[in-house]
This record gives sequence, structure tokens and C-alpha cells, in this order.
Amino acid sequence: MGTRWPIIGLPILLVASVCGSDILMITMGGTKSHKIPFWSLAGGLTRRGHNITFISAFPPDFHIAGLEEIAPEGLVSYVKSYMSWDLVGARMRGEEPLPAFDILRYGYEACDALLKDYEMRSFLQSGRTYDLIIIDGTYPECALGITYKMKVPFMYINTVGFYSMPLSNAGNPAPYSVTPFFGRAFTDNMGIIERAMNSAWQIGAMALHGVSMTILQGVLRRHFGSQMPHVYDMSKNVSFILQNAHYTVSYPRPYLPNVAEIACIHCIEPKRLDPEIEEWISGAGDTGFVYVSMGSSVKTSKMPLTAHRMLINALGRLPQRVLWKQDAVQNMTDIPSNVKLLKWSPQQDLLGHPKIKAFITHGGLLSMFETVYHGVPIVTIPVFCDHDANAAKAEVDGYAKKLEFQYLTSDKLHEAIQEVINNPKYRREVKYRQNLLRDQKESPLDRAVYWTEYVIRHKGAYHLQSPAKDLTFIQYYLLDVAMLFVISALAFYALISFAIRSSFQRLAVFIQNRQMKMLFDNSTGLIGNSLMEQKKKL
Repeated sequence: MGTRWPIIGLPILLVASVCGSDILMITMGGTKSHKIPFWSLAGGLTRRGHNITFISAFPPDFHIAGLEEIAPEGLVSYVKSYMSWDLVGARMRGEEPLPAFDILRYGYEACDALLKDYEMRSFLQSGRTYDLIIIDGTYPECALGITYKMKVPFMYINTVGFYSMPLSNAGNPAPYSVTPFFGRAFTDNMGIIERAMNSAWQIGAMALHGVSMTILQGVLRRHFGSQMPHVYDMSKNVSFILQNAHYTVSYPRPYLPNVAEIACIHCIEPKRLDPEIEEWISGAGDTGFVYVSMGSSVKTSKMPLTAHRMLINALGRLPQRVLWKQDAVQNMTDIPSNVKLLKWSPQQDLLGHPKIKAFITHGGLLSMFETVYHGVPIVTIPVFCDHDANAAKAEVDGYAKKLEFQYLTSDKLHEAIQEVINNPKYRREVKYRQNLLRDQKESPLDRAVYWTEYVIRHKGAYHLQSPAKDLTFIQYYLLDVAMLFVISALAFYALISFAIRSSFQRLAVFIQNRQMKMLFDNSTGLIGNSLMEQKKKL
């Protein structure tokens, strides 16, 4: 028993060493969907006795024991005013939903709004300490200033799975040849023109990000002092990245040991619906129902009425009943009898319902995971951010029909929905992906909890980091070595050329001198012979 004690007792001690840890979570994401993976992880951690403090721009909707949510009013007000655009209207006009300047300014303006807030300043001055900070991989730079002030290890939840900068900054390979830009409808199978465009978008985004970070650096130094390191240097020191992706739904990727995929960390089995909704669905009989939701990022209250009427016209002609989630009641009186508007809907319970036939979505990442998890074919109408990339991948995988708001008509939408419902290919392909996604040795939540506790147990787990994170772009891709080879080759070529030219010149001089000597000798001989002949005559 004495020899077995370490084997039995060590796991118990390891678990006990991290129970009751204090963890700070921060998301600067501008949409509420960014909170969902954090909520799921917080729920798993609090059940294991950890204490979570969660800072975001969205006030809490419910209470989780062990979870304290902080929504600083300054940040809440800024995000609310920032996300007031008509994204769908811009897309219908063929415009960029978010202009480049607005994307650029969000990082430093939201950071300043957060750090100037009285509640946030009081929190930072309270002296509270934490064992770990978990940051959103989207706009993480402001929160990096907080990690610097508190001097504790930090992790990322990279909520936008196709956003590669948090990964590449940590040393993970992300070549442009197979890493599509998250804001465009590229896939990992690109021809030369697409690869050129993809590279241009990636480089342009990096340049704009660099400008934004230069301004944000000034914001951080104003609040935390001039000794604040550059955010890019701080970002390289990330202990672990929980990547909101999975190779069956997104793309197979090479990751370093400090990265784990946790797609569908929020996915759950469906529960019984509210009796009123269940009764309404049951009234559809065998024809079933279609579910419509544009997520939390696209406010239906901001959509043009023309877009509403176009959608209503298409949905009203379906033989199925339709549940449409809207964030506010629209000024429309011609709602068809087969369409029911809901201000809130239990999305996963609806997607897991046996009578659902199709899901019409904006292509948000969490919705894409949920539709595969529950095995529902979809019609996607991308709006902004990563929607195009998500929709392009789903269409390539064969379970989605992708439409464009700019060219959308009620007839096109109606035909697309009918195709997705009636063509068995779409349901067959989504069921195939569903089986792949669910075939995992542990749940994404268990995986995320394990690695979070691992980082706490090992005080940052810095042994998982790769030295690649400290290399510059030139060093990482061996451009300096290539230049060294080119310079060496040119130098060797120049040396050989010089040696050959010098040798030929010396040989030419030698031959020329020898010929001159021979000519001189011959001339001397002729002169001597001539003199001898003259002497004989005399």
C-alpha cells in the first residue's frame, strides 16, 4: 500500500491543488455571442469549485453560482452605440457592412471606454488577485494590459475560429496558401487568383491592425504607465489557446501543444419545448417547420422593411410552418398564418426537434456548430465578419445553400429553402458531419476544463510554448536564410567569375609574353643570321 500511495494520491493532490482557484474572464467582443463559450466554460469550472469573475459589454441574463459578472457602463454604452448600423441594408446595397475605419477604431475606442469607466477603475484598484485570466482572442489587446498589471498567466478563447492572428502570434503555422481570410468567402482550396486575393486581404488586415494597435498602445500607457510593453510582445506569452473550431466543421490545422479545439463547447441535447411552441409545431403535421434566426449580431430591428417583406413573402409560400426569431416587433400587419414571430427562442431545442426541416441563418459560427451538432441542413445569408467564410465552408461540405443579400429575391429564397428540404443530399451531408463532430473521446467542455486547470497547476504551463513565437516574420519563414543563401551564391559566383577572369587574363598575358619572347628570339635570330651573312660576304 505504501508503494501504491503516490499512484493513488497524486491525481487527488493535482485536482485539489487547483480547486477553488480565482479566474478572471474578459471579452471585448462587440456581439453577445462572444459570451457564450465563456459562459459554458465558466459553468464547467464553477462546478469544480472555481470562482469566476467575467467582464463583458453585456449585462448578465441569469445567475450561475460561483460566477460574478461585471458589465462596466462605459463599455456597455459604447458597444451599444457602436453596433447601431443597418448591417443588412448595407449588404443589400453591395457595401461593406463595417467600413475599415470603424473596424480599426473599435479596438482602441472600446479599450478607452472600458478603462475610463468608474466601476472598472475601482475594480483594478481593489487589489483583487487571480490565478489565471482568460481572454477573448478577438480584440484581446486591451485585456492584455490588465494581465500585465495583475502579473498572472493568461489564456485565450479564440471565439472567431477562422481568425488566425492569436494563433500565428503564438507561433502556430498559418500560411496564406491554406488559411482563408476570416472576413471573405475563401476556403482552404484556392487557385492562384484566390490565393493572391487572400494574401492581399491578410496583409492589408495586418497593416490596419498595426495602425490600430499603435493608437491602442498609447491608450494602455496612459492608463497603466509608460513602461507597458507592446501588445504584440505580450500576446506572444499566451499560455494556452482554446480554439473555437473543429476539423470536421472548420478546417484541419497544425497546432502547437498549447492549443486545443473546443468547438461546440456550448452545444447541448434538446429539451422539451414550451407547450405553446410545441403545440404550434405539432399543428404542422408531417410537413414540419422551418426555423429562421439571424443571431445576436444582426439586429432584425435595424433591417429595412423591404428585407422583411422579401423574407415574409418567401416564407409565407412554404408548406411548412415557420418560427422566426426577431429582437423586436416590426411594423408589419401582413404576417402569413404559417409564420410565427418570437422575440426569444430556445435555438438548440428547436434545432434538435424531430420535425425541423431546415434552418435559415446568417452563418454565425456558433449557429453553424449547432446545426451540425443537431444535424439540420441550412440556408445561409451572410452579413458580416466571419459569416462569409463559415457559409463558404458549409456549402463546400454540402449541407448548406449560400445566398447573397445583394442579389436576393423572395423567389430565390423560396427556391433555396425548397431545395434544401427536398434534396436528400443536404440532410445526408449534415448527418455525416454530425457523426464526425460527435465522435470525440471527451466533450469539448471537459477538454477545455482540463487544459484550464492544467495551466493553473503548472503556473502558466510555459513549457508548452514554442520558440517560434519569438521569431519575426522574416526569421520564421527563413527569408533571412534565403537572403543569406542568395548573397552567398552571388558572392561565390562573383568569386568564381573573378578567379576565372583573373586566370584567363594571366594566361593571356603569359601566352602573349611567350609569343612576344618567341617573336623577339626569332627576330634576334634573323638579325644575327643576317649579320653573319653580311660578314661572310665581306
